[in-house]
Amino acid sequence: MAETATRYSRVMLKISGEALMGDQGYGLHPPTVARIAEEVKSVRDLGVEICMVIGGGNIFRGLQGSAQGMERTTADYMGMLATVMNALAMQSALEAIGVFTRVISAIPMDQVCEPYIRRRAVRHLEKKRVCIFAAGTGNPYFTTDTAATLRASEMACQAIFKGTKVDGVYDKDPKKHADAKRYEHVTYDEVLEKHLGVMDATAIALARDNALPIIVFSLDEPGGFRGILAGQGTYTRVEG
Repeated sequence: MAETATRYSRVMLKISGEALMGDQGYGLHPPTVARIAEEVKSVRDLGVEICMVIGGGNIFRGLQGSAQGMERTTADYMGMLATVMNALAMQSALEAIGVFTRVISAIPMDQVCEPYIRRRAVRHLEKKRVCIFAAGTGNPYFTTDTAATLRASEMACQAIFKGTKVDGVYDKDPKKHADAKRYEHVTYDEVLEKHLGVMDATAIALARDNALPIIVFSLDEPGGFRGILAGQGTYTRVEG
C-alpha cells in the first residue's frame, strides 16, 4: 500500500444516488459505479480510513413520493431502502477491485448487510475496510446528508467530503449563471443564512455543533478525491 502524506486519517465520503446514474435518467450505471469505486480505492491506498454514505435519489426520493400524495413516512422508508441497493452496488464494485467493504444498515436486514453497531463499525475501519452506511439514520424526516454527518461524528471522522457535480459551493447555480462566484471558504452560519444548498439545515447544524468541516468538490473530475486529500485541486471548505 503506497501511503502518501495527507492531513486526514479517517474521512466520510457523501455522494448522491444521482452520482451513480452516469448519463442515464434513472437507476445504476455500472461503469460509473466502477469509476467511483476506483476513486475510493485510490484514497484507501493512501492509508486513509473511509466511511461512505450514498443517497437513493437515482431509485426513489422520499420527498418526491410524498409530494405526489404518498404518506411521508412510507415514502422516506422507501428512500432508505433505495440507499441500501446503492450501497450493495458500491460494495460489489469495491470488492471486485480488492477493497474489503462492509455495508452497515440502520434498518436491520441481516441477510444482505450488517446492522449498525458503532464499535463494530469502528473496528472495521481500523482494519482498513471501507464502511458504507445505508438506510440513512433509520428514521423518516432525516436526509442522507444528516445521516452522513451523524455517522461521521460517531466514527470520529476528521472531515466530510461531499462529492457533487460542481467543484465547490457557489453563490448561485454555475450551470445557469456565468457570473456565479465560487467560495474558497464559507462558514456554517453563512450556508444557513444564504441558503447555499450544501446540505440540509439539520446536517449543517450538526456539523457545526461537532466542529466537523465539510469539503465540497467535484466527483466528476478523475482523481479529484485523492488530489484534494493530498492538498491539491479545487474545492470549497465549510467550517467555522
